[in-house]
Amino acid sequence: MSDADLYDYDLPPELIAQEALADRAAARLLVVDRATGQLHHRRIRDLPDVLAPGDLVVVNDTRVVPARLIGRRVATGGKWEGLFLRVDEPTGLWQILAHTRGRPAIGESVVLVDRAGDGSLTLELVGRGAGGTWLVRPSRAEPAEELLDRVGRVPLPGYIRGGEEQEGDLERYQTVFARTSGSAAAPTAGLHFTPELLATLSARGVGRADVTLHVGIDTFRPITAERLDDHPMHTEWCACPEATAAAVRDARERGRRVVAVGTTAMRTLETAARSGVASAWSGPTDLFIKPGFSFRAVNCLLTNFHMPRTTLLVLVSTFASRELIQRAYAEAIRERYRFLSYGDAMLVM
Repeated sequence: MSDADLYDYDLPPELIAQEALADRAAARLLVVDRATGQLHHRRIRDLPDVLAPGDLVVVNDTRVVPARLIGRRVATGGKWEGLFLRVDEPTGLWQILAHTRGRPAIGESVVLVDRAGDGSLTLELVGRGAGGTWLVRPSRAEPAEELLDRVGRVPLPGYIRGGEEQEGDLERYQTVFARTSGSAAAPTAGLHFTPELLATLSARGVGRADVTLHVGIDTFRPITAERLDDHPMHTEWCACPEATAAAVRDARERGRRVVAVGTTAMRTLETAARSGVASAWSGPTDLFIKPGFSFRAVNCLLTNFHMPRTTLLVLVSTFASRELIQRAYAEAIRERYRFLSYGDAMLVM
């Protein structure tokens, strides 16, 4: 049995949420008590009652860019799809993932159609990058964010309607506190919050702080190595400002709980606390939270339900225990919780 087999489970396809709830805070919440092993069924709107005055909620303020690209190859006329990942510095080239029939060659071009259908953008394939990516040169010398706003689609994961965007996804696949553009996928635990819920938490005396981690597509890739130690962990850019680090230090010194909203916030905070105490941090992180990891910043984790055999499930299982998370997932499946990006959540305390 490989290490990845320990983090496998059968996910009924019908439990993979295909639509977002109209009311974000109506999502179900499975509360997992690490100390007692007890499981409680609540709703996201109950968070002000579950948390306590003085607790600190830390959210990821990354903003999802419309990174899904649809077009055609100039050479063959065939359909082409891609996913924008980042701008390669200092060349200004785009780094993307691409999917098409055949084998495109360096020097080929792809034409993308504007969302409005009244214009186009051409991408020239100029080289290969790491991890099977392409480096492409856009035909217009405008900021990537402006171009993507015209030609990009919502980068829904393939398990949601095959990635096909519908009306409402542009707003719903974005947190209400999104501010810093750069993600190729949403930090999905944050999708449950509304301005009203944030206001209620604040009135309750629950603090809030922000970090930034730009989610890359590698986040969702399954573990294929036999041993977790051999898994090539992806790198993502993150930042923990000094104000957030100070708030984390203060909460822990006062014996209050630091609640990471999502695995991305967890990864950022624990990266910033690698020295033993939370400190300001900005840069790439390749932190792989797996058995044996010592948590120095986070006391509680709010997270959605994850795919089998992924580093995300390993992280959650390391924070609680593999046995407790297995039991929690079995309970969620039994109770027909909604899974993955548009699904329900669990709070591990």
